[in-house]
Amino acid sequence: MSSFQEPAGHRTAGATHESPATPEPVALPALPYEENALAPVISARTVQIHYGKHHRTYVDTLNQLIAGTEFAGQPLDTIVKATAGKPDHAAIFNNAAQAWNHAFYWRCLSPSGGGRPEGLLEERIARAFGGFDRFRQALSEAAITQFGSGWAWLVDDSGKLKVVKTDNAGVPFIRGQTPLLAIDVWEHAYYLDYQNRRVDYVNAVIDNLLNWEFAEEALAYA
Repeated sequence: MSSFQEPAGHRTAGATHESPATPEPVALPALPYEENALAPVISARTVQIHYGKHHRTYVDTLNQLIAGTEFAGQPLDTIVKATAGKPDHAAIFNNAAQAWNHAFYWRCLSPSGGGRPEGLLEERIARAFGGFDRFRQALSEAAITQFGSGWAWLVDDSGKLKVVKTDNAGVPFIRGQTPLLAIDVWEHAYYLDYQNRRVDYVNAVIDNLLNWEFAEEALAYA
């Protein structure tokens, strides 16, 4: 997986220059917009709780779990890949993957997002799905039908675009797929604004917030 895909602020440099024996902790990256910028689709209150409490807790818990271990000071994506599928490291994986997923998710949204992609990404979507409308239906269905908590993704899989979904903290790059876009369908992503109406949240995000410029950048690194 390219270093591009690890959100800015999440790559740790290992030991610091001043104190070589002290690894740098995983950082909580700043939001790429103001907390109220996604309203009315996602309210400022939801962003405050989702980012400021849930996302922050994943980062803080991860740092506690990896302190003094072989994972301390490692890049976040490296921790995710090293702990995936290992029951003895399940807590580290879950918090590392959720920290990665959330940082990626915030960049998949934009106050000026929505609409349709252009250029190469538009061509690739048409080739893979038979047109944007069919892609939109596939992404919406994946997000809406994900049972329980999880994620819906647009990924590049060995040169072919696909829509996939993952349970809980699952992330596509551990199976060789490059994430291009993600929709969080954990209830904390939408419940304050939509209660049990996940379908309304999903469709509003797709139509109004998806950041196609970010997806195009991610595709260039696939």
